Amino acid sequence: MNRTAGTLADGREIFFYDDAPRDRTIHDRREISAADAGSQLRYDPLLQEWVAVAAARQHRTHLPSAQDCPLCPSGPGRDTEVPQETYDVVVFENRFPSFSGGAALGDQQPQFQPEELSQLRHDGAGRCEVVCFTPDHTTSLSQLPASRIRTVVDAWADRTEALLSSGGVDQVYCFENRGEEIGVTLHHPHGQIYGYPFTTPRTRQMLESAAQFRQRSGADLFEAVLKAEQAGERVVAQNEHWTAFVPAWARWPVEIHLYPHRNVRSLPELDAAERDSFASLYRDILRGGDRLFATPLPYISGWQQAPLSAAATDFRLHLQLFSIRRADNKLKYLAGSESGMGVFINDIPPEQMAQRLRSAITSGAEEGAA
Repeated sequence: MNRTAGTLADGREIFFYDDAPRDRTIHDRREISAADAGSQLRYDPLLQEWVAVAAARQHRTHLPSAQDCPLCPSGPGRDTEVPQETYDVVVFENRFPSFSGGAALGDQQPQFQPEELSQLRHDGAGRCEVVCFTPDHTTSLSQLPASRIRTVVDAWADRTEALLSSGGVDQVYCFENRGEEIGVTLHHPHGQIYGYPFTTPRTRQMLESAAQFRQRSGADLFEAVLKAEQAGERVVAQNEHWTAFVPAWARWPVEIHLYPHRNVRSLPELDAAERDSFASLYRDILRGGDRLFATPLPYISGWQQAPLSAAATDFRLHLQLFSIRRADNKLKYLAGSESGMGVFINDIPPEQMAQRLRSAITSGAEEGAA
């Protein structure tokens, strides 16, 4: 891995990850001061979940023109968040973070008395970072070579390891939002890394389910899910180290899970062969997704990794990609049942979507071979 660390003008950290060794001198010429990054965590005692309040994010950059993009490289007469004329992959602290500073809370839920309900607050904690996949403003992750996606994987793994050892983070979520339909406010190909100071609600539920399954059957729930799906009709693509499938319980019109065949808990544990094979398979899946509809697929794709506080539990690293696109001209909006009660209704049978994805991926491979 070829990493160069530096500091931006307002004190935020920045890290360059290059495909090949490169000499870099990092100097941010901008005259900027630290943004008001204060955030607060407030506890919902009914759902036992933390909610972040980050008012400074109201002022973040929103859909700038290409010439004003803050994620493109700096150039003559124009200084951006990236103080270099080019880069391969770069990661830096978000100027408008949802989580910032403070110590990790782990998986412990607050103990409180009735008169303390309005005081269930905690100073902002955790960390938010931006990951730029390429200096090219007009491309997408799916169009990058597998070797560049591999560099992105190395960056994700490196930042995961660093954040988990920082003392302020319990769980790391590396993810990409793609498409205005999803809510993207910067078109430049990029993702984010959230270092949560607590175990997220989704992960906490998975850990509880895995623990109950282990107690009941003596088996690993994640291993059982993988084996069941590998033998079924919902496999989308696979190789020596990974299997991608549409789960039988898919909530979203398009939903794909990628599981490593080896039982690892986080990205840093993946070896070189697993990272290489993921990069190749993931690119095929992203390109197949873009063939499903008349326009490129809007999606959220993110890594589920084990929290620090869950060291002695069953958990397996996996990636979840999902899209709200359900037809060429239709989106799935979270309506009453989903938003109000958390009960999802999927309009497309998972088996049907798996078949469509397999066909899209296969047709792409045939075009590439032609």
